[in-house]
Amino acid sequence: MELWPGVWTVLLLLLLLLLFLLPALWFCSPSAKYFFKMAFYNGWILFLAVLAIPVCAVRGRNVENMKILRLMLLHIKYLYGIRVEVRGAHHFPPSQPYVVVSNHQSSLDLLGMMEVLPGRCVPIAKRELLWAGSAGLACWLAGVIFIDRKRTGDAISVMSEVAQTLLTQDVRVWVFPEGTRNHNGSMLPFKRGAFHLAVQAQVPIVPIVMSSYQDFYCKKERRFTSGRCQVRVLPPVPTEGLTPDDVPALADRVRHSMLTVFREISTDGRGGGDYLKKSGGVGEARL
Repeated sequence: MELWPGVWTVLLLLLLLLLFLLPALWFCSPSAKYFFKMAFYNGWILFLAVLAIPVCAVRGRNVENMKILRLMLLHIKYLYGIRVEVRGAHHFPPSQPYVVVSNHQSSLDLLGMMEVLPGRCVPIAKRELLWAGSAGLACWLAGVIFIDRKRTGDAISVMSEVAQTLLTQDVRVWVFPEGTRNHNGSMLPFKRGAFHLAVQAQVPIVPIVMSSYQDFYCKKERRFTSGRCQVRVLPPVPTEGLTPDDVPALADRVRHSMLTVFREISTDGRGGGDYLKKSGGVGEARL
C-alpha cells in the first residue's frame, strides 16, 4: 500500500525547504556564509583537479604539468572578489634553480602562489595531500614533492634527492618553512629544512611574503569576505660557500627580513591593515 504523502513528496518538500534555508542563512549568518564559501572553495578545487588529471596524464608525472594546474586555478580569486597584487617579480633569477620560501596562513595561500608561481617550480607538501582524492593525483602528476614529516629519516632522504633534482633537472621548489598554517596574523618560527636544501645544492633562496588576510578572512571568527592581498617577492639570498653550520643564522636572517616586509605590507592598506591596526600590529614570534 502506498504511503502518504509519498517519498517523492517528502523529498520535494525537503528540497524546497533547503532552497529557502540556504539563501536565508547566506544573508543572515556570516558563519554560514563562511562555511558555504570554504566548502565551495575546496569542492571547486577537487572538481578542477578532475578536469586536469586527463590532460596532465598525457605527459605523466612532469613539472611542466604545473602550468596546467596554474592556468585552471587562476580564476578562483575572481569568484571570491580577492585582488592579488604582485610586486618584485623581477627578483626571480632568470635561468637557474632556487628555493622559494613563503609564509603560510591558510589554504588561500594557493591563490597567491598561483599568481606568482615561476616556471618549473613545484611545492614541497606533506604526504597526506597525496591522498586528497583528485587533488592529490593532480598534484602528483604536476611533480609536487611529498614528504612524511613524521618520519625524519625519510624526509632527509627526500630532501637530498630534491637537492640533486634542482641541479640536474633545472627545477625550483616552493617551501613553507613555518611547517603549518598560521592563522594568527603573524609568522611562526622557521623550520630549517628548506635552508639546508638550498645550502646543500648551493642555490639561492627567494623569499616571498603574502600580506595578512585578516581584513577579509579569519577562521576563528568564521569570516570570509572580499579583499586585497599583496604578494612581495624579495631579492634572492645567495648560499654559495655556506655550510650546514651557517643554516641557523641564514634561516633567522631570512625570517627577519620576511617578517619586516610582512608588517609593512599588512599595514599599508593593501591587506590586513584594518585588523592589524585594531590588534596593535604584528607580534614577533619567538625564534
